[in-house]
Amino acid sequence: MTLLTYDRYCDEIARQVEQLRAVVTSGTDLSATVPTCPDWSLEELVRHMGGALRWVEALVRTRAQKNIPDEEIPLVGGPEAQGDAAALDAWLAETGRQVVGALREAGPDAEVWAWAGNLSAGFWARRMTHEITVHRADAVLAAGMPYDVAPEVAADAVDEWLQLVQWAQRNHPHEAEGELRGPGRSIHLHATDTGPELNAEWLVELTEDGVVWRRGHDRATVALRGPLTPVLLAFYRRLPLDSPELEVLGERELLEFWLERATFG
Repeated sequence: MTLLTYDRYCDEIARQVEQLRAVVTSGTDLSATVPTCPDWSLEELVRHMGGALRWVEALVRTRAQKNIPDEEIPLVGGPEAQGDAAALDAWLAETGRQVVGALREAGPDAEVWAWAGNLSAGFWARRMTHEITVHRADAVLAAGMPYDVAPEVAADAVDEWLQLVQWAQRNHPHEAEGELRGPGRSIHLHATDTGPELNAEWLVELTEDGVVWRRGHDRATVALRGPLTPVLLAFYRRLPLDSPELEVLGERELLEFWLERATFG
């Protein structure tokens, strides 16, 4: 498993912002409910994502050594006007320019407060890449638009999700995560549309000492197979397991058990 380069993360954030802007300006009703985040409208989802980027921009730009509360971040909640696609688009465009600029100026090794163990701008570049990758999926599902993501980005998003779940289980365990412990159970993720150079397969083992995972092919209690993007979305709980693109082999209940409990929040 190899991380993407820092520059690639910065490029990807900029690209994803542009793609999210295309949803905002597509004519889709901004008050439409987001099926994968039913507590939010499309506009609320975009404001949430843009606010997260503004927060990270402030952390990185100031080399913050502690968290910065929202009330100290200008326009963190988005434009004052509600339901105005042009204003929302302009705010999101400026947000993208600001956060990518701050990340590029800082470089990957700049020390910055973070909630996980890697206290660096590099952590935030990777985290925001995958935050917007998944929330853009939420947005396009609400808009009924097609969704795609580069295979190497999708694979890295699975890696990061597993690393964060593993970190949270070891450092801030919740009751649900504790239930993931136990011997003799494993999950295999298998992307069927990528070559061996990407190695887009994962084995996740639920051990008594916590979650252990690695890239590679192996037998497991349950396997989730399909093209990489649907596998990613299913693993992030954005796509139902019974979607036609996917195949579940073995003990489906274990995969459902994992999806209900695996979290880093």
